[in-house]
Amino acid sequence: MPADHGTAHRQAYTQLELPIAIDERPVKNGLAVFARSPSVVPTEVYRTYWSFAAERQEVFFRRAEGKPSPWTEDPILRHYKFTNAYRASDRVSQYLIRYVIYSGNSEPKDVFFRSLLFKLFNRIETWELLESELGCIRWADYSYTRYDRILSRAMEANERIYSPAYIMPPGRNFGHPRKHQNHLKLLEHMMRDDVPQRIQEETTMRGAFELLRSYPSIGYFLGYQFVIDLNYSELTNFSEMEFVVPGPGALDGIYKCFSSLGELREDDLIRLVTDSQEDEFVRMGIKFRPLWGRPLQLIDCQNLFCEVGKYARVAHPEVRGRAVRTRIKQRYRSHSDRINYWYPPKWGLNDRIQFA
Repeated sequence: MPADHGTAHRQAYTQLELPIAIDERPVKNGLAVFARSPSVVPTEVYRTYWSFAAERQEVFFRRAEGKPSPWTEDPILRHYKFTNAYRASDRVSQYLIRYVIYSGNSEPKDVFFRSLLFKLFNRIETWELLESELGCIRWADYSYTRYDRILSRAMEANERIYSPAYIMPPGRNFGHPRKHQNHLKLLEHMMRDDVPQRIQEETTMRGAFELLRSYPSIGYFLGYQFVIDLNYSELTNFSEMEFVVPGPGALDGIYKCFSSLGELREDDLIRLVTDSQEDEFVRMGIKFRPLWGRPLQLIDCQNLFCEVGKYARVAHPEVRGRAVRTRIKQRYRSHSDRINYWYPPKWGLNDRIQFA
């Protein structure tokens, strides 16, 4: 854990219970835990966390409203690639929601099959390659031989079939030499185990998460990402505020934002930050435009810790987290195609979306 930054630092960047004392308002949401945890010590990156969230969301709105680039004066945001403040607003998530989950057969088996097939590769180009070769993608038409042939041919042509967003474990449990072959067999195994129906029968997101995690090569972080993606569909209707699993990038960001967590676990910290978002934006004088009334959820604040961990490599190079990287790898590249934003209908946002 990073070393304490000293008394002067703590005076400049106040303890997390301080907003309650300043505002003299009753403790609400998770702030009571912060008040009981004086050993939780934020660093200068903690304020950057909130300012980054607000400015990244402004970039989202300015671009979606059709305003000309650049959409920010922040040189780091202008030059490097960062995900949106809201996970569901990212290009790949938007594609998944609109063109994978809510396009095609709405039978639970097919929704699950399409969703997991897409997410195993997490790459739009791979999905479109499969569609171009196979037509409508349905479980009833699935053939391991055909899918393997298409993907193997793409690899032999030096085409990338996996997204670099996060590393997919090789999944060698099924005994095939290539990663995609084992992932296809994993998906087959889940379909034949009737996981789509079993997911529907789960009453909690954690239960669905544990079901996914019981399968080979699906660990804690990947299982959490998958259950969030499936929850965009009508298969389940869990709250995104139920629980959170911090990934490696989020852990790096957390330990850049806090020099001490006290007795809190990292997932507790994410929950408390999420619960305190309105108070912290007000306290810091930062204007934040939520997603048409939808506040940041646990998954969004988890992602923001990951992104601010990257952002801090340039903005706060002296602050160390858990990662050894000192540079931001991916530079921003503008996409010419404009996204027509559309969210899971059950969120009730689509009728509120208005752009000039």
